[in-house]
Amino acid sequence: MKKIIFFTAVTTFLFIGFTSVKAQKNADDKIKKVLYFNPEVEPDIDEIKDPTNNAFFDAVTDNFSNRRNKMLRAEVQVPFDSIDKQTIADYCLNNDADFAIVSKVRYFKVGFGKYVFSNQVVVSMKLFGADGTLVTETDHDTYRKNMRLLGSTVNSVKIGTEGAIKGIIKKLRKLKPTEAEL
Repeated sequence: MKKIIFFTAVTTFLFIGFTSVKAQKNADDKIKKVLYFNPEVEPDIDEIKDPTNNAFFDAVTDNFSNRRNKMLRAEVQVPFDSIDKQTIADYCLNNDADFAIVSKVRYFKVGFGKYVFSNQVVVSMKLFGADGTLVTETDHDTYRKNMRLLGSTVNSVKIGTEGAIKGIIKKLRKLKPTEAEL
């Protein structure tokens, strides 16, 4: 009798263990991995690229901290206007990503000087599938959408990035309402 109870208890614990492992595997399958490239910065001045990249990725990580998705970062800048489908597919394959986002940050030029900028930016993003096809694209103008006249450029880049991510999610919901959100 003790052997039967022991055997039943061991079998029950093994069954519960396999069931919990299977449930964890299903939860991991629903997490989507999104690959972000360094944004193209316009105008092309080296002094503003590093602060722009830092502000951009701070906003991206802040936005992904409350979602169930995983953000991957590629330290490569892909040109925004001439994107090669095969390059995106190769990066997604090598990084095991479900989506890739190519972005561009454009600063407004104000005044007559060569290096006089305003704190207003336009953040544009394109979302690609793992096979390199364009899914959707959006942009966020911090002046037109937020009416920001004052504030730092870092905050403008963060606000523009958050607005562009929200715009992509909104467009993605309209395209595929049955699929889980990004």
